Amino acid sequence: MNHEEVVDFIHDEAWMLDEGQYHEWLDLWLPDAVYWMPLNWNQQDPVNETSLMHEDNFMLRLRIERLHGARTFSQKPKSRCHHVLNRPRVLELTEDSAKVVTKMHYVETRLDDQFLLALTVTHDLKATPEGIRIAGKRVDILNCDAAFGNIQLLP
Repeated sequence: MNHEEVVDFIHDEAWMLDEGQYHEWLDLWLPDAVYWMPLNWNQQDPVNETSLMHEDNFMLRLRIERLHGARTFSQKPKSRCHHVLNRPRVLELTEDSAKVVTKMHYVETRLDDQFLLALTVTHDLKATPEGIRIAGKRVDILNCDAAFGNIQLLP
């Protein structure tokens, strides 16, 4: 795994989400990976403190199936999203792992509703025979202490 591959991976992951390629996106995740969106600024504990999201592979797959469900009336029409990424900063890089932090703006829209989130996303990545995979993803919302509506998709 090298710097360029890691940066390309981060951009490709955002592209998949923007294009609604959720099943392909799920294939990027290791079986024991966790998606974490803390509730509080600088939160350190995802288990003993409330989080906006703390989802393992099973819950991520369930969320994606719900987005595609025929009876998911809250997604008719479907929500759409757009990621605008700052240059990913590779904090740690070895032959088989990387830690990457990316500041980004995330826009989600459905019908007349549109909202913007400023995010700091930390990826823990692992090299596998199939390519780079996500071992963990932490999504910190800059204004996490504000009230928001439902986040339907996955920043």
